[in-house]
Amino acid sequence: MHWEPPEYDPDYDPDIEQEESQPRDPVVDQAKEEIRAFFGEERSSVFYKQQLEVIFEDRYFHWVTSRALSELAAEGHIALEREILPGTGNISFYHATTHRYWRRQAQDVIALVSQFSAPPFTAGLGAQGEMMFDAALASVGFLPTARRVRTYAGKVWAATEHDLDRVFERDGVAYGAEIKNTLKYIPRDELTVKLRMCKHLGLRPLFIVRMAAKSYINEVRLENGFTLVFKFQLYPFGQKPFADRVREALRLPVDCPARIADGTVQRFLKWHLKTLLRRG
Repeated sequence: MHWEPPEYDPDYDPDIEQEESQPRDPVVDQAKEEIRAFFGEERSSVFYKQQLEVIFEDRYFHWVTSRALSELAAEGHIALEREILPGTGNISFYHATTHRYWRRQAQDVIALVSQFSAPPFTAGLGAQGEMMFDAALASVGFLPTARRVRTYAGKVWAATEHDLDRVFERDGVAYGAEIKNTLKYIPRDELTVKLRMCKHLGLRPLFIVRMAAKSYINEVRLENGFTLVFKFQLYPFGQKPFADRVREALRLPVDCPARIADGTVQRFLKWHLKTLLRRG
């Protein structure tokens, strides 16, 4: 996973920009209707762009929500305000056009976002995800046998500077794993490279992510891999009060559990065993 730079600038996501440059998806119209109704009920609230992408992610890809928001603002159905996120980048807020006192609320949001986008905190998020899944997968027999992997079984990946977070092994099967404890999807270019790496090194792909687009999940499936979605971003131990505050204030799926839920790792274990039976 590397200790990555902050996942914010919240306004910049190259995957969303690339998808929005493609031919318009008709589902954007459906998203627009739902988002417009949402702001009709939330007349006294303000939301930032990525927050809305996550709120609506069970129904729409992040880039669909982003395009719907852009079109609604351009048409005057909702208001768009751009503010500075200190030390990080820009942040776009959306609110009902009748909401006059949005700015104070926006400043409260900026204070929270600044806290969880600070580099020490994002480094902690990365470490937490890796540590918790090392333990969770080991509890059902998947042992982490290598870290920061660019070589495996005598093969070397030299095409890029990327590495894989882990190799997990069980029943003679080795998985090249990438762990993403982020609100955003894994970047598409990184997904593509990591799939190529797994194929080159003779590893089955395993993407352990908070959330993924169905199209990404299908790409992994076509390479005989698995995407394990865990839904809630995992905050470092000791940060439960902050996680509760962010979840309540911003409606974001964040939590600070003591361990990964059994059902999460069981989904991967059942798929692994089913795949073994097919091979046998």
